[in-house]
Amino acid sequence: MLSATQILEVLPHRYPFLLIDRVIELTDEHVVAIKNVTWNEGFFQGHFPGAPVMPGVLQVEAMAQAGGILGRRLVPFNPETDTMLFMGMDEVRFRKPVVPGDQLHIKVWPLRIGRIFKMKGEVRVDGAVVSSAEFLAGMVDRSKVV
Repeated sequence: MLSATQILEVLPHRYPFLLIDRVIELTDEHVVAIKNVTWNEGFFQGHFPGAPVMPGVLQVEAMAQAGGILGRRLVPFNPETDTMLFMGMDEVRFRKPVVPGDQLHIKVWPLRIGRIFKMKGEVRVDGAVVSSAEFLAGMVDRSKVV
């Protein structure tokens, strides 16, 4: 388990782009994270007025952030010199809208481990899959990013 404070020690993301509130399971085989979706999310102002829906791309980003937490567990990683970047996504599916009040259960497991990871993720609300994706993430030297 990781608290919100511990997540900040692992991920470089900060408000308003940190999309993981808590990690409830973390093993070498998978990670399960929680995102509480509230009316206070800035994206609901424009997506969509009168019919608020969490953008699917942010659901995929939440999967990638959970994958970053798992990746840090699985390979040597120094957050001062290394960062993990999103490299691609495949097999993305959105099955049901995510709305204010939903709690996302984000599960990610590795398909390939190394400097370039391939992972699979699912987002569930009340036990039902609302989105899923396979994605690539790569470990890079932070000095080459800026």
